[in-house]
Amino acid sequence: MPGDLERDGHLTGAMSERIRRLAEHAVHAGAQGVLFTCSAFGEAIASAACAMVVPVMRPEEAMFQAAMRSGQRIGLLATFEPAVAPMTRDFLAEAAACGLYPSVDVVCVPAAITAARAGDVATHNRLLAEAAPRLAHCDAVMLAHFSTSTALEDVKAVLNCPVFSSPDAAVDAMRSRLHLADAAT
Repeated sequence: MPGDLERDGHLTGAMSERIRRLAEHAVHAGAQGVLFTCSAFGEAIASAACAMVVPVMRPEEAMFQAAMRSGQRIGLLATFEPAVAPMTRDFLAEAAACGLYPSVDVVCVPAAITAARAGDVATHNRLLAEAAPRLAHCDAVMLAHFSTSTALEDVKAVLNCPVFSSPDAAVDAMRSRLHLADAAT
């Protein structure tokens, strides 16, 4: 589906419908919760969540909460340009709902996703680490996509602020929503 988003340039009704059907399929198959992993579909995921009887999470929502607790200047290090605008909008909306009004500085490194798609994760991680110092003035930096989480340690090594990735925060949040925190230890 990210290919559809690249092609169309925006989230379509058909894409939103597929997200809803994916969530329904997971629930009908017995899932206790659904965690989507593509941040570009946040609006469609939020809409699907309203119709489900189990928790349905956007990949970045837990990371957003952690970043908001870290300060007012938030960096977003991305590789997939179509996800940047909706992710920034969603972050600012969630912050405003909490009475917070942070600024968001974005650095997008499309060459990194090209490298990752070619199977060159080392180059992906290196390119993100090389770009990260452009966000050194931020109070926290969010790695925009699940796929960028492979660069977490490399990016942390070049920044002095907290760096957050979606997977760890999302899994912890889902466990908490499902009351599985104790079962994981």
